[in-house]
Parts: sequence; structure tokens; C-alpha cells
Amino acid sequence: MKKVSIYFENGLFLEAESFGAEGTAVGECVFNTSMTGYQEIVTDPSYAGQFVTFTMPEIGNVGCNEQDMESRGAFCKGIIVRSYQDRPSNFRMQESLAQLLERFGVMGITNIDTRAITKMLRDEGAMEMIASTKIHDKDELKKQLDAAPRIEEINYIEQVSTKEKYVHKSSRYDIAKFEYAIPKTTKKIIAYDFGIKRNILNELTYEGIEVTVVPNDTPASEVIAEFEAGRCDGVFLSNGPGDPLILEKEKKITQELLEAKIPMFGICLGHQMLSIAHGYDTYKLKFGHHGGNHPVKNRSKGTVEITAQNHNYNVSDNIVEVAQITHTNLFDNTVEGIKYKDEPVMSVQHHPEASPGPHDSRYIFGEFAKMLKGE
Repeated sequence: MKKVSIYFENGLFLEAESFGAEGTAVGECVFNTSMTGYQEIVTDPSYAGQFVTFTMPEIGNVGCNEQDMESRGAFCKGIIVRSYQDRPSNFRMQESLAQLLERFGVMGITNIDTRAITKMLRDEGAMEMIASTKIHDKDELKKQLDAAPRIEEINYIEQVSTKEKYVHKSSRYDIAKFEYAIPKTTKKIIAYDFGIKRNILNELTYEGIEVTVVPNDTPASEVIAEFEAGRCDGVFLSNGPGDPLILEKEKKITQELLEAKIPMFGICLGHQMLSIAHGYDTYKLKFGHHGGNHPVKNRSKGTVEITAQNHNYNVSDNIVEVAQITHTNLFDNTVEGIKYKDEPVMSVQHHPEASPGPHDSRYIFGEFAKMLKGE
């Protein structure tokens, strides 16, 4: 392992060891509380532009494999772990975590006090940082960090979205056969790829929905034409990275789709875009919600669901002027789910597909399928 030097925007300078890709990277540092699923986290496009600090101390134990990829690559800037295990052992393993990171140009940082970093982020909020295996001078690192654009100034969706439309061909993973099932579909939707996760698509097809995935800048007129011709029953707006308020193009597309009265479902960034398109801006949380153990209250059922989360931005409570709040985060009472009034439109802030995480909220995909069927 090589030496890596780290500088945070609050002035903290640290030295640790590197695994994965070498070089210099700048991004926003957040922490994730999941105890499993590091590969799914690393390959979630919503982490583009960020360093992920794992609160789980042992990372890398079971290696990585192609089936557990949540996208075509890894888009985060890097990961920070207490103890990296470079001798993984699992019968499904195809490569180590270090090999995966190196393949996609992602930095790995280990032998560092992740508890201290997590407490710092909890107290001071998510912050920009720079890490380098080439530069070890504190003043030079500070200079480069100060000159770099902040995450909220960069449109990472342009980097993570598909460039060509395609039809998703797999369904929910069959743990008895160790393979993804072949979907059987009756309804059709178009999914806007803002950084979509593979298992969101799998859960949609599991509910009998054929999904055509399109680039983030696909004109709304093309989708509306498909809907009016009976070749599309609804639209899905996916998760994705960065600040939704800079996405003017996506906002306009969403507004045009809403005007066409197409049934719509959004997750995470898609949830935020629907709020913004209705005229209700989002705001940034202090350190965001990232993990697989966050309690959310289903307000209609009065039950509590343990959910997977990954977001830094949130919908404002004043959305109640145009929507019913269906789910609430029990950590901080923020909005987690919405059904819009007099519109066939619903959205959630958390990740009902999990991957990693619990499956308490999987039923939400079934609710969208019922909406498409007019039930």
C-alpha cells in the first residue's frame, strides 16, 4: 500500500494508506452506516463526486462480483475504511475490492480512524476533501481543494446517465439459482436514467413492468408521444447524484411530463425533481442520510419500515400544499414519501429496492404497478 494524504476543508490534515486507484481526487465526504453491501454502495451512481466513509470497520472480506454491480461502473471519488481486507473469501467472488476500485479509477483509503471522521461529519456536516497519493504537502493540498469546484456546482448526471436507450432484461435475484430471473411483463414504462440502480429496474420488472431506460436529456415530447400512442403506460424518474436545483433541463422535462398527466413514480433524486417541478425547492441536509438501517414511518398504515437511504438533499414540508406526505423519517421527521393530489404521481426519498439494505419497502413498487393498471 502507498501513503495517501488527506485534507478536509475545515483544515484537518491526515495521513493513511491507499488501496485501489492512485492519484489525486477532490469530492464531498459523507458517511454510510450500512453493515453489508459495500460493492452495491461503491457502484451506486448517486455517490458520484463523493468520498464514502464506512462506519462498518471491516470492508472487503467477500470481494466483488459482476452480479452485485448496481451500475456499469463505480462513480464515487473514493472510499474511506478502518480496515481493508485484501484476502477476500467467498464462492461468488471474482475480484477483490481493490481491483474493482482500480479498474474504475476510484481511490481507497484505509488504516484511518473512521469513527473520528464520522463524528466530525456528524457535528460539522458533510464537507469537501482532497486525497492524494502524489501530493503530501498540506499547503498544496489546500490550494488545490480551494480551487476545485464544489459538488453542488457540477452536473454529475451527465457522467452517469446512459447514452443510449435500452430495455432492461432481468428481474429480482433468485437466491436458490444464484441468478436474476427473466421478467414477465404486461405494462410498459419509460425510465429516465439520472444514475439508476440495477435493482430498481429489477424490482420494477418483478412487478410485471417492462422498462425502457432512456438518457437524462430525452425530450419529454418523445415520451408523451409514446404515451399517447399507447406504447407507454407511465414514467419513472430515477435516483442520481448532486444538487437537484442545478438540473434546469431535467426540471423542464419533468414539468412537461406532469402537464401530460402521465402516471409517474420517482425515487430519491426523482422524488426531488417532482417536488421542484411542482414549484417546491429542495434543501441540503447537514450530513445527509446514508445507510441501510434508517426508520421510516408509513403514515397511512401507522407502521415503521427499516429502510435503505442515500441522499444529501430533501423535499420541504410545504409540499403538503399540493401533496399528501405518506412517509416520514423518524430520525429527523423529514419527508420520505409523497402522493400528489389529483395526479397519478407518487415518490419516495428512500430506496425501496435496498441493495444493500432491508426489504421492508419493496411493496412500493407494487403500488406503482397498481397505479399503472388504474387500481
